[in-house]
Amino acid sequence: MLETVGLDPLEERVYRFLVTAAEADVTDLAGELGLDIATAEAALRSMEARGLVRPAVPEPAAPAERRFTAVAPDIVLGARLLRQQQSLDWARREVEQLAEEHRGNARRRDADRLVEVLPNRIAMREQLEHLQENAREEVLCFCRGRAIVMHATENDEELDALRRGVVYRVIYERDLLEEPGMQANVAYGVKLGESARALPRLPVRLMVVDREVGLMPLVRHAGTAEPTAALIRGGELLEVLIALFDSYWDRATPLRIAEDGALTEGTHPCPLNSDDLYLLSLLVAGVPDKSIASQLGLSQRTVQRRLSHIMELAGAQTRMQLAWHAARERWL
Repeated sequence: MLETVGLDPLEERVYRFLVTAAEADVTDLAGELGLDIATAEAALRSMEARGLVRPAVPEPAAPAERRFTAVAPDIVLGARLLRQQQSLDWARREVEQLAEEHRGNARRRDADRLVEVLPNRIAMREQLEHLQENAREEVLCFCRGRAIVMHATENDEELDALRRGVVYRVIYERDLLEEPGMQANVAYGVKLGESARALPRLPVRLMVVDREVGLMPLVRHAGTAEPTAALIRGGELLEVLIALFDSYWDRATPLRIAEDGALTEGTHPCPLNSDDLYLLSLLVAGVPDKSIASQLGLSQRTVQRRLSHIMELAGAQTRMQLAWHAARERWL
């Protein structure tokens, strides 16, 4: 067990005995551990030279009467562990640097491995299911109308992933939401935690899983021919697709569930009156509280109290969060 700090099995037995016995001579050690005198003496000499044990008395009457005690474990073994940990940390950093260099060189040398072409519907569907089954954190999707591989109502893998805590951010084309059964399907996903938004048109069909791998069909209208898709593993192309998704997400309209359980498009009704909206617009424009108070003919304390009320309605802890919430909910 203590081989990692430089003790072989025999030395570990000797050291443990001395820790328990406090001190012992060669004869005690040999008798207790079942060793011959020569083996016990050799082990003690080696351990003494390495600072693991020390004489119990400074000047023994005779060499045969020398008694030994174990040096405190936290001093002698702890220091060794610390040095080993430092060496391991250094080696780990070197390995990480080498691994990153290897990955970079591999990408440059084997760029074709970053993109794999899936030749037909069967391969595409298998990958759609596999990617979602193995998703750990986040799935991003562009969902367009006229499904070519899997209809959204068939995607049980998403429901399973939502139940285990995977975040889904999905943008739907409005035409798709008009297809039979789609609104109920999306509403069910939203109830399970899906963040859904809508836009009139989307540029491509797309799925990105954990920001590590993406799947994108290569032909806009496959018709009767077999569709093909690109499976993209990392690299600049995937970064571009993620940036594309984020830009469309920012302009898309949130989809919510109304009180009657139906799916509705749009933000929650703004709870602010016209005066509070004007105050909020001045805040978002960066006007200081003192100037806001002057423009509205209010005291600065009243302005701060009304801002606190608006923040409470928005569920915001800071003014920056309030501005972000107002933009997301389109209050202004």
